[in-house]
Amino acid sequence: MWVFVVILLVALMIPITAILVDSPLGRSVARRLEGPGGGAGGGGDAGGQGLRQLERRLDALETDLEDVNRSLAGMREELQFVQRLLEDPTKKHRPS
Repeated sequence: MWVFVVILLVALMIPITAILVDSPLGRSVARRLEGPGGGAGGGGDAGGQGLRQLERRLDALETDLEDVNRSLAGMREELQFVQRLLEDPTKKHRPS
């Protein structure tokens, strides 16, 4: 009889444990156990690696921003050219 009760308790504890671990409370406990480094073997190296990764991403974003600014400047020039053409298409610019 006791063996049956123990098996039943173990069988019921498995889903209860899974529900608690998957809950927000379980995730917060897991983050606290991981520590400030973010990983199991983390520490200062994980923070430095994260910083280097952020620097690479920042460099890539700055490069993309410069490309977008160049494209925007080209589009402004094209827009001004088209506006000048649309103002008076019959008027020709005669060099002096």
